Amino acid sequence: MEFGILSTAGIAQKSVIPAIEASDHRVGAIASRTPNRARSVADEFSIPRHYGTYEALVDDDSIDAVYIPLPNGLHAEWIRRAADAGLHVLCEKPLTVDADEARAVDAYCEERGVTLMEAFMYRFHPRTERALELADTSLGEVRSVSSSFKFSLYGAPEDIRLDPALAGGSLMDVGCYAVSAARQFLGEPKRVYAHMDDSRQTGVDTEFAAILEYETGASARIASGFDTPKVQRYRVEGSNGWIEVTDAFDAPLDEQLELTYEIDGQYGRETFEPVDQYRLEVDHFADCAAAGRRPRTDGVEAIANMRVIDALYESAGRGGPVDLP
Repeated sequence: MEFGILSTAGIAQKSVIPAIEASDHRVGAIASRTPNRARSVADEFSIPRHYGTYEALVDDDSIDAVYIPLPNGLHAEWIRRAADAGLHVLCEKPLTVDADEARAVDAYCEERGVTLMEAFMYRFHPRTERALELADTSLGEVRSVSSSFKFSLYGAPEDIRLDPALAGGSLMDVGCYAVSAARQFLGEPKRVYAHMDDSRQTGVDTEFAAILEYETGASARIASGFDTPKVQRYRVEGSNGWIEVTDAFDAPLDEQLELTYEIDGQYGRETFEPVDQYRLEVDHFADCAAAGRRPRTDGVEAIANMRVIDALYESAGRGGPVDLP
């Protein structure tokens, strides 16, 4: 599969372009609205073609798929543009700005026969798969999940993650991982209650905390933020033990990782050799596109995650609980 990269975003350069090049696939073109930037990144990664507009890239007949790491508020537009050109779409999380937009682009891609996948790379790490397996087969009834992703954002006020017009904010940027993790273990909540703070007066949340309530009486606590040192973890507690994961989402590619647990009174520590979860993500996407099947993190999964995020913002805005239908 030949990929086109829509933007020279840091995540593309740091993680996804190297992952594609390490796979059996290739990057054929990259685009930026700053032509010199596209040329510079193309030279650095030996990408054959570069464009000064996104339109030119999606019109490139050699491209099979696009990877979209644009600001959140631009995802839907370029998902549609790519689908119109018959291109499969791997798009950074969150897929869209809300659940309604996610439903719309999922249907749009389905109608045009192209694969749409949200780039939640952590879902493809063997440790994540093992944690879900343990919870499903050994942990008993899951009663609570706590999940956090925070880091210190030192960027200037014009950082896109602090721009409400581009759907910025800590919940959208990293809290979406915490929501996703809670949902993998507990499913869809019936009610949420949330609090947020805009510590920098930019119009977006820089700290977010919430409780998700479930029909079974179980609950999840999620947190995200830009104002404190980096933490990314989740802990799952069941009727007969617990599972805990650190470096849970943006996991180092060159280090062994651990999964710890205590189940039925027996403590366990499992180690996982270094693996590139971005490459696993790319391979899954390409395999699904070739086979015409829906990916693990498809539009339906994105809609479900965005339904919760929409409800969290509604709850934080009005200062009360919000029920999910």
